[in-house]
Amino acid sequence: MNLLLTTRILGALLLFLAAVLLLPLPFSFYYNDGAWPAFVFSAIICLIGGGLMFGLSKSRAELSVREGFAVVTFGWTFFAIFGALPYLLSGAIPSPLDAFFETMSGFTTTGSTILTEIESLPKSLLFWRSLTHWLGGMGIIVLSLAILPMLGVGGMQLFKAEVPGPTADRLKPRIQDTAKLLWGVYLLLTAAEALLLMLGGMNFFDAVCHSFATLATGGFSTRNASIAAYDSGYIDAVITVFMILAGINFTLHFQLLRGRLSDFHRNEEFRCYMAIILVATAVIMLFNGIGGVYSNIGDNLRYSIFQVSSIITTTGFATADYEAWPVMAQYLLITLMFVGGCAGSTGGGMKVARILLLFKHAQAQVFRLIHPRAIRLVKLGDRPVDKEVLQAILGFFALFIGIFVAASLLMAASGMDLVSGGAAVVACLANIGPGLGTVGPVDNFAHIPAFGKSVLIFCMLMGRLELFTVLVLFFPSFWRK
Repeated sequence: MNLLLTTRILGALLLFLAAVLLLPLPFSFYYNDGAWPAFVFSAIICLIGGGLMFGLSKSRAELSVREGFAVVTFGWTFFAIFGALPYLLSGAIPSPLDAFFETMSGFTTTGSTILTEIESLPKSLLFWRSLTHWLGGMGIIVLSLAILPMLGVGGMQLFKAEVPGPTADRLKPRIQDTAKLLWGVYLLLTAAEALLLMLGGMNFFDAVCHSFATLATGGFSTRNASIAAYDSGYIDAVITVFMILAGINFTLHFQLLRGRLSDFHRNEEFRCYMAIILVATAVIMLFNGIGGVYSNIGDNLRYSIFQVSSIITTTGFATADYEAWPVMAQYLLITLMFVGGCAGSTGGGMKVARILLLFKHAQAQVFRLIHPRAIRLVKLGDRPVDKEVLQAILGFFALFIGIFVAASLLMAASGMDLVSGGAAVVACLANIGPGLGTVGPVDNFAHIPAFGKSVLIFCMLMGRLELFTVLVLFFPSFWRK
């Protein structure tokens, strides 16, 4: 482990964060909310800390896989720690643990919150909450690789460690070019959604904040009642469409801009993802109809597809209290929490590609029992999947379930009931936001004990970085030559 190189890169990331912390200042001055000193002092602290780390570490060695994992994990943790400073210095969140929870939830695009009165916060802090989502959505490391080429090190290790999904595909030979292309698509979709939301009557500030949260599949809203506060079918429809888009592999969006629409149809994961959304919506509509939840089919469709899209993409926006829905509908939403979005999207969860390959692998094992001498390859689309990838997926699945069970037990030990504790864990581990019970769509995480919040913070980080990136740091052999 080259600690000097790792320290140098982390210092550069803190310098980047210092610049980002100045972005809320125009909103603070425009709305005269008085929070600007908190951002200025936070930026100064990051500037000093990052400058010292970057300047004192002169190593320019080649970046290895080990340093890649370390930089991603510690980089995300540093961003959450230093990103919490505006909340603390402004007095909006006086508790350091709560401020850390809120910022980690933002950068990991989880969307779980400890805030009870969101609308009373200064506008600049609300913008900062949404900005942490937007930056974390595509990946702070990828962004940094695009705009900080002066590091002078290869970046594919960082890209593989950070980009969600079973594999990390390059669009261009150089990683910086790949990052720029991905962020270009990301920015274009964000601007398009903001414009459409403003056409629906949402003001500029709210449109930008909700677009940040939607494309990042984060879920932080500027309203206490989330999207339900607007009570607009048009706004619900726009956000539903962009949540679904955010849950799709971003390389497909790039190919679409190149005129290759057929790539969507050929992509098996995309077809499975859309099928899950449509089938889940139909089933929930059926049970909501039987239960008499909605009086007409239009409302049933509007609220059902919104919540299905919000949960499977791990966005976490709410337009309805789904805890009042039939139990079957709630169980189906809980199942979707584990599934998540597509690989290469900003969504969390286990990813559709992994679930699809798990079923295909199981099917192949049953086939081999019937035909022991037959050779049957597991394919995703037309491409055979390497055994190493299948082994990694099986390991990921086992770890995900194991961590879910262990963290749920810890939440029970902290005093939470079975439903609320388990739902809180899956909501944070899959980076969703709301769960069930006392952490449902109309509740928050403020009441959870400090120990429970600490467990959930760790779950957010592991879920966003897809388990392996964080867990390898706990093996002593990782730190040895």
